[in-house]
Amino acid sequence: MARRQDENWYKATWAHRAWFATGCTTVLISLSKSIILLISKYPSTPRTWLELALAAAFGYLLADLVSGIYHWAVDNYGTAQTPIFGSQIESFRDHHQHPSEITKCETAGIVYTLAAITTATVTPFNLFSDDPVLLGFVAVFAGCSMFSIKFHAWAHLPRKRLPLLAAALQSAGILMRLSQHMPHHRPPYNSSYCTVSGIWNRVLDEWKLFAGAEAAIFYLTGVRPRSWSEPISEWTPKTQMVDEK
Repeated sequence: MARRQDENWYKATWAHRAWFATGCTTVLISLSKSIILLISKYPSTPRTWLELALAAAFGYLLADLVSGIYHWAVDNYGTAQTPIFGSQIESFRDHHQHPSEITKCETAGIVYTLAAITTATVTPFNLFSDDPVLLGFVAVFAGCSMFSIKFHAWAHLPRKRLPLLAAALQSAGILMRLSQHMPHHRPPYNSSYCTVSGIWNRVLDEWKLFAGAEAAIFYLTGVRPRSWSEPISEWTPKTQMVDEK
């Protein structure tokens, strides 16, 4: 969330909370419908539950990858005037200068945009799909994607300041830790973009996939990513990141 000029900049509005509640409800409907269908209309065999577990795992892994692609895109392209995503672009750019400020924001205030997108994209599946495996995948993927910014915020907190569940999930390697995210806020500010588990960061960074995408976009359009020219002025932190201890 971008910093505001008044003392309440970190608080969510009622509109933010409404979208957040709607997004959460949409994801819960997908998950509930998946389980109800599996129990009531499908043979409850080990195979069907295994398929659901694999679909959920795939949704979790895909959400981490998508969070990295989204994070890379808004960090490097567009402006505050970009339709739909302008506020997110502005917020992510501000986040580089004030990395720990995200930890002060109410959850609804940083999640509402993705919650609105989740509501719009998941509702058709809830209404028209009767496939429990597909709905299970949609629920996990959408839920992890929607909360990826909150997971990002938790990755800016030392363990002693985390909620117990978040600390446990980070310790288990299910969610990204502060030490894993730190490289994103150090020169040259072009790595560790994924913000769910961070499991894809090693592959994306070592294989330089984002660097390749940037080169291709520049070749095709002439548009330079911000990471090529702006890190010193735009991304150098003006406030200190918290220590993991």
